[in-house]
Formats: sequence, structure tokens, C-alpha cells
Amino acid sequence: MISAGTGVFCSLRNVNYRIWAGGAFVSNIGTWVQRTAQDWLVLTDLTHHDATAVGLVMALQFGPQMLLLPWTGFAADHFNQRRLLMITQATMGLLALALGALTISGLVQLWHVDVFAFLFGCAAAFDAPVRQTFVAELVGDADLHNAVALNATSFNAGRMIGPAVAGLVIAATGTGWAFLINGASFVGVLLSLMALRSDKLRPALRAHRKKGGFSEGFHYAWGRRDLRAILIMLFLIGTFGLNFPIFISTMAVSVFHTTAQGYGLLSSIMAIGTMAGAFLNASRKTPRFDLLLTGAGVFGAGCALAALAPGFWFFAAALLVIGMAALTFTNTTNSLMQLSTAPEMRGRVMALRVGVALGGTPIGAPIVGWVANTFGPRWALGIGALAGLMAACVAFIALSRREPDAQI
Repeated sequence: MISAGTGVFCSLRNVNYRIWAGGAFVSNIGTWVQRTAQDWLVLTDLTHHDATAVGLVMALQFGPQMLLLPWTGFAADHFNQRRLLMITQATMGLLALALGALTISGLVQLWHVDVFAFLFGCAAAFDAPVRQTFVAELVGDADLHNAVALNATSFNAGRMIGPAVAGLVIAATGTGWAFLINGASFVGVLLSLMALRSDKLRPALRAHRKKGGFSEGFHYAWGRRDLRAILIMLFLIGTFGLNFPIFISTMAVSVFHTTAQGYGLLSSIMAIGTMAGAFLNASRKTPRFDLLLTGAGVFGAGCALAALAPGFWFFAAALLVIGMAALTFTNTTNSLMQLSTAPEMRGRVMALRVGVALGGTPIGAPIVGWVANTFGPRWALGIGALAGLMAACVAFIALSRREPDAQI
């Protein structure tokens, strides 16, 4: 029986996790600076408020998560995770610097952003499953749920700070410098990876190299009722609900007619909600399947409130609810899937999770962007609300059909 640590910050007792968390926090801020700047560049500088263009950039950035799925899961299960992370993080940093230089020079065009988004997505596709499973190597299974929650707290602290910083940087110097800031931020995580104490790591069992590794991971996950339900819910919310760059930017520009600072403020307010959800998750000793029902249902209700928001601050309050619900849902899927999966299968199962959650973006983002352009941003948010409520129905059915000794 695994004995979990107690306390919201119990994972920080581990020296390697403290080192990793410090570097990751710096990089998370940079990541959100770039994401905000990229959306603003496409929406206001390279197009005339074209939400479809934003959706295409998102599709290109997240599409590789599904396109490269057979190889990303294999890499996570077979290669040295620390070295692979150093390669992916360095690659993303160089891409950010290159896009920043192109933007500052005044030569950037929409197709440039599309190409960089795709390349960034390819690197991120290999990075995401390794980064998520590497947490177990840092802290072990006992504190895994807490470490996952604290990772989300760090990510969303960056989400709170980054957009606000991006708004100030864009207003003062332009979007190019925001990309350069992100490129420089990767130095933090690279230094933390080099500083980790090898004798304190807990390497997981590596899978044997053989053909059919991806199909084995897929059949393993799909053959289990709990994991199958989670994957369906992730597809619904990931494809049609997690399109916040479109939701927030189009509402900010087309409905509330605000500036880059207002857009950054809305993104930061949503991050406050996600941080609150992260702290709540960190305080729980173990993840529970019923939290998926709650998270998905509240997410759908929050999107519905946002769609009906009569003013800027009502919309901001709805974003708080959405952020808390989205974090509860995504964090719980992460912990449940890792803790219930055999160690030698984790890389492939987590790659499948990331691929389903983000790989649906090439389908959903252009559709949501088209709806925002054609019918208005409020209708686009309505799609997100419907996706959340449908995911809640999947969770309800899974819970109602569970057997007394079932894993859910």
C-alpha cells in the first residue's frame, strides 16, 4: 500500500522536485507570455479580428499531439526522460527566439506563425507525455497526485502572470519582444534539469522495445471501462471546450471592445480560478472519479454563464468558475490515469491522454472559430458549454454502471 504524504505542499519536501518546480515556473510564465502574444498578433496585427485564423494556428500547434502519437508514447516509455526533456525544451526555446526575431524585424506574416506553431507543436508533442510521467521519477507514486496538482498550480500561476506581462510588453514594445521573453525563459527549466540529483531520482520500469507498442497502449486503455470513459470525456472537452484563446480573445475584442491589456487581464483572471482549483486538488490525498462528473458539469455551466455575460466583469467572474472546473477535470484525469496504469505503460497511456485532449483541437478550434466569426463569440462559448455537459453525462453513465469492485 502506497503511503501518501500529507499537506498541500508535501511534494516540495523532495529536493529534486523543488529544483524542477523552480525552473518550470519560470518557463511557464514565458509560455503564457508567448501564447497571449501569438493570439493577439494573429487576431489584431495579421488579420482583421479573424477568429478562424486563430483557430487554424491552434489546430497547427496542437495537431501534432495526435499526428505523432505512436512515436511520442514510444519515446516516453523507452528513452531517458531527463535527456529527452532537455532536447524538447531547448528546441521550443530556439523556436520562440526565432519567431521573436522575425516579428521584431517586421517581416512576420500569417503563414510564418502557422509554420512556427506547427514546429512548436511537434516539439511539445514529445515533451508533454515525458514531462507528465517524469513527475513520478521525481517524487514516486506516493506523492504523485500532489505533485501533479502542484505542477498545475505552477502552470496556472504562469497563466495568471504571463498574460498580464504580455499585455504590458505588447503595449510598450510590440509582440516580438514577448516571444523573446519566452525563449529566454527556457533557460530556467534547462538549468533545473541539469541541477537534478541523479541519486535521488526514481526511474520507472522501461518498456521493452518491440513492434506494436502504440497499439498495445491503445488496447490497454480502451479495454478498461474507466480509462475509456475518461478518454471520451477528454475528447469532448478538449476538442470543443478548451478553446480559451478563441473564447477570450473574441469576447474581449468583438463584444467588450477592450485592448491588449484587457485581454491579458481576462486571461489572468481565469488563471486565478485554475490556481484555486489546483490548490484544492493538491489538498486531496487521492483523485476520485466522481470529481470528473463535478468538474465537467461545472465547466459546462460556467461556459453557459460566460456566453450570457452582460458585461466585462460578469464575464470575468464566469472565467473564474470555468478555470476552477477545467483544472479540477484535467488534473483528475492526469492523476487517475497515471496511478491506475502499470509503470511500463504510463508513457503510452499519457501520450494517448495528451493526444486525445489536445489532438482534437485541429477539429474543434476551426469549427469554434468559424462559429465565432459567423454567429458571434457567445455562440462559440455555447459549444463549449454543450461539450462540458455531454462529458458530465458520460461520467454519470460510467458511475451508474460501475460494479462494486470496479476501479471507478
